[in-house]
Amino acid sequence: MLDEAAERNPAAAAVVDGQRAVSYQELQAAANQIAHQLARFGVVPGDRVGLYLEKSAHALAALYGTLKAGAAYVPLAADWPIPRLLHIIGDAGIRVLISGTDQARNWPELTTPKTCVTHLVCVDGAARSANLAVNAQVASVADTGRQPTSSLPLSSDSGDLAYVLYTSGSTGGPKGVMLTHRNALSFVDWAVGEFRLTAADRLASHAPLHFDLSVFDLFAAARVAAPVILLPRDVAPFPAALAAFVQAANITVWYSVPSAVNMLAARAGLAPGSLPALRLVLFAGEVFPVGQLRRVMAVIPDAEFYNLYGPTETNVCTWYRVPRPLGEHVRSLPIGSPIDGVELFCRTDDGRAAGPNELGELWVGGPTVMAGYLGDAARTAAVLAAPDPARPQAIAYRTGDLASRDQGGLWHFAGRRDSQIKSRGYRIELGEIEAALNEHPGVAECAVVAIPDEMFGNRIAAYVVVSDGMGPTELTAYSRRMLPSYMVPWSFCAIPALPRTSTGKVDYQELATLDQGGDRAWSR
Repeated sequence: MLDEAAERNPAAAAVVDGQRAVSYQELQAAANQIAHQLARFGVVPGDRVGLYLEKSAHALAALYGTLKAGAAYVPLAADWPIPRLLHIIGDAGIRVLISGTDQARNWPELTTPKTCVTHLVCVDGAARSANLAVNAQVASVADTGRQPTSSLPLSSDSGDLAYVLYTSGSTGGPKGVMLTHRNALSFVDWAVGEFRLTAADRLASHAPLHFDLSVFDLFAAARVAAPVILLPRDVAPFPAALAAFVQAANITVWYSVPSAVNMLAARAGLAPGSLPALRLVLFAGEVFPVGQLRRVMAVIPDAEFYNLYGPTETNVCTWYRVPRPLGEHVRSLPIGSPIDGVELFCRTDDGRAAGPNELGELWVGGPTVMAGYLGDAARTAAVLAAPDPARPQAIAYRTGDLASRDQGGLWHFAGRRDSQIKSRGYRIELGEIEAALNEHPGVAECAVVAIPDEMFGNRIAAYVVVSDGMGPTELTAYSRRMLPSYMVPWSFCAIPALPRTSTGKVDYQELATLDQGGDRAWSR
């Protein structure tokens, strides 16, 4: 898609990164040089390459360069703790990292002889590996800049691995979701047609590369040779600055989690019609409270709003266009109808096909469904199966989500079967947070629960049994070292012992009802 866009509109902006606009021709050339550098480092089709850098024009060139080398990209967030990075690097078998100088201070820890990283490509600034004790061969910007700007003589099949996204794992470690070119294109091509995207659109890119929402921003833009506008880090947390950015950049398409949409419109003091260029607002990743949505739609009266649903393992698999006006009788939004080629199944606890308005577990089949979990055949087999005994070849993904279909054929989400929750659009396994906290020598035991929150979907509360002298500062700092920021508990509460059920299991239902006030309550 990048090559086709560069051929059709070589001078058109492909990515706007702050004050810098990179054309499709420039992005293509940079990606080709990175692909050649990766090939010189021994990268072959099927390899996984780590992208360890901030989202930027450099990162997009690295992403496309990885694909052009026939490999799959594995996004590694620049602010993830070192233990998490090391786990993913080992799990994915990453031999080559593409990184930037802002992350150089961590290169020594990521390239020790104990890791599998043997080569590193620096895409900005000057790489001074000798002064950093980097145990890898480093290619500087100058090295990569000497590579050819022509494409490698490689071609990828639609079934080849394109990227691996690591999501929270219930057993204490993240799991790698393997997505193919077919998985991505099935959604992207549908979205381009359904949302009538053209080269005249300007797509905001809000989601980080390790979040599957970014797949739409990057590849839908390339499909129509439109520019993708990267959201500056110093703008995202501030509603007024965020709204001013969207207005100044003439954004026409916005896709993010509901809390970010709400921040964009409802908390920035905007008057109705202040964002006239914005024609399309897409949201996914968590439930959008209807009261908030009504207020946002009033501020952006000319845009179309769409609710998109789908776990990382399926990308987006259903969609629903929000009607105007959104009636006062509406209490929740449907997740809607399956996108083209996707088939939904709903099974009750006893394995029956759920009838109209009957609750069951949702299964998703079709071309958007992942290839499996990297290096974990058992876990893959547990979630990729045939939900319909009469069609044993129709493999689908078992989502763990509860859903029902109404008489009109629309699907409705009803929550999770397990302890997996959504907070600010991120899917989080509470068990992974517990596993990290339990590693601290001062924590005897702990349990983590989700507290419903109108703005963010859920807040994470941790109940801990700790040794004397343990305070909130130490435990919070430890959590930030071990977990991504979105998984650090919002509050901690020290208790003498965890409540148990009659079978000796932790009683999570009782924990969720406990008052977090009192002398032993901490809040970060």
